[in-house]
Amino acid sequence: MPQPKELIGRARLPQGQELTLTRQYGHFHMAVDGVPLMSSAAQHSEQKMATVGCEGFADRPRTRTLVGGLGMGYTLRAALDAVSPTSRVVVAEFVREVIDWNRGALADLAARPLEDPRAELYAGDIVKYLASGPEQFDAILLDTDNGPDDFTAKGNAALYTPKGLARLRSLLRPGGRLVVWSAYQCPPFVGALKRAGFTARALRAKARGTKGGRHTLYVGVRPLTEDAARSAARPGNAQAAKPAVAKQAKPAGAKSTRPTSKRPAKRGPAKPRRPRG
Repeated sequence: MPQPKELIGRARLPQGQELTLTRQYGHFHMAVDGVPLMSSAAQHSEQKMATVGCEGFADRPRTRTLVGGLGMGYTLRAALDAVSPTSRVVVAEFVREVIDWNRGALADLAARPLEDPRAELYAGDIVKYLASGPEQFDAILLDTDNGPDDFTAKGNAALYTPKGLARLRSLLRPGGRLVVWSAYQCPPFVGALKRAGFTARALRAKARGTKGGRHTLYVGVRPLTEDAARSAARPGNAQAAKPAVAKQAKPAGAKSTRPTSKRPAKRGPAKPRRPRG
């Protein structure tokens, strides 16, 4: 007989959906309107984006990393583990209950990352934070949407437009890395990153480490010199010129291609949206 789910908490999202946190068989699960969103049993791709974005930071003093989206704390913890004792990691989270859960029921999953003195919490909209003029970062890790053309909130579309990518690039120090998490492959986004002046590539990461479905990490590096940036943006070094990959967000309450239990989404039956980071 299946073990019943224990309800830990619930939250009302800006689009009107209900976000719930439950526990079953020793694992925590978040769901939107009852449809699985994320699980503590499948966190490898979130950790991988931090190890990729913060590679080499352990021996560098005073690096700055931005994590967009708190989730269950795994990306924040992996970033903290990858950086030096004098570094800072800022995490932006829009849903207040997600922050509360990470200080309560979820705190021990990732060794209480919000209590690390190097962690700085921004409780608000990642788009507004980026527009506020923060200091430059050495790495920006975005895990706020289902992918670069499937958004959890209408305003997030601005992150993936040419203007938004240029803004992200300007907020990186030379040599800094942008890593964007995606539930699926979106090949045009590599070209969009290159046209914005990044050197870019796509990596595939398993959801559960050695098994399970695969997610995609889009990695953009700000070149050390402007000449290198112009070279990266030349048409011959990117995909054929196309409009920004960002599409209009679905109406509030619509479901998205976010994968059930962290499995790769396919263009087909709609899945729930991730809460905005």
